[in-house]
This record gives sequence, structure tokens and C-alpha cells, in this order.
Amino acid sequence: MGPLIKELPNKKVTLLERVAAGDQSAVADLLDQYGALVLSLARRQVGAMAAEDLVQEIFIQIWKHAERYDPERASEAVFITTIARRRLIDHQRKQGRRPRTVEIEDTAPVTEQGFEQVDLGDEARLAREALKQLSPDQQRVLQLSIVDSLTHPQIAEITRLPLGTVKSHARRGLERVRKLVAERDAEQEMDP
Repeated sequence: MGPLIKELPNKKVTLLERVAAGDQSAVADLLDQYGALVLSLARRQVGAMAAEDLVQEIFIQIWKHAERYDPERASEAVFITTIARRRLIDHQRKQGRRPRTVEIEDTAPVTEQGFEQVDLGDEARLAREALKQLSPDQQRVLQLSIVDSLTHPQIAEITRLPLGTVKSHARRGLERVRKLVAERDAEQEMDP
């Protein structure tokens, strides 16, 4: 560790704290530990061609903002993922493209073929209510998977849960949501 860092008893100094303190070896350690995660996010968002250049820019941003990291608020992986996502969205906006994350409209229009209108607002509301009934771990795993588009191994790294547990939380959480939504649909069909 660099000379600027003094460890407190029983407090482990994080990689980002080492980077913020100017520890040169911490930058290489940070790249080793989180490089694959950031590259994976970049490839998914912008494709393989632009990903490598963006990864360098993302790690420069992480280096510049490492002093903002607060281990009490989030894990290093969440901090790094947040910076990466923001940088990727900025890149796409500069390129004149919308980010891949798009909000779903509350209702779908009636098509020319006369199909009946689908009301997504009620279904989305039911799904949100069902998600609230899951355990906090299941909610977090599903949010990271569905909203943040992370893979199970990435979620395991971020949450520090075993990979098998992440997969179980995802599977059981989705099964529970499906069951709750189906029960609610059945109740609504029975009501006149």
C-alpha cells in the first residue's frame, strides 16, 4: 500500500481507497479485479468495437472519482458499475443513439388489424406489487438481473453471494412473482 494510507485496526482498506490515496499498484489491482466486469457491460451496451476504448475511459473516470467512494453506501462493484453505466449512456447520447434501457409505455395502441388494446399499466403495477413481497435478497438479485442486465456471475460478485444462491434467488423470485400475479389475475376474473 502507498505511504498515504494508514489502516485503522479492524478496517480493511478498499481498492478504491488505495487508488484515491495514490497507490500505483492499486490501479493495476482494480483493473485485474473489475476489468472483465466493465468490459462485459461495455460490450453489451456499445458492441465489441467501441468497448475497449470506452473501458479505458471508464477506468480513468473511476480513478478521477475514487475519492468519492464510500464503503458504507455501496460495494466497490456497485460504485464501479454505476460509473461505467453512466459513461456508457453518455457515450451513446453523444453518438445520437438512445440507451438500450427504454421505459415501457403504460398502454399499447390498438393495431390496424383490430387486436384488442393491451393495458400494460395494470400488469406492471401487479408485477411491482409482487416484487415487493419477495425477500430483500431476491428483490436485489432480480433488479440487478432485469433492470441492470447483469449476468448471474456478475451479480454474485456484486452481492458477494455464492453463484448458486444468486441463481436460486432469481429462479424462486420469478416463480413467486408469476404465482402472485396469477393469483391476482384469478381474483380479478372472479370479481364482476
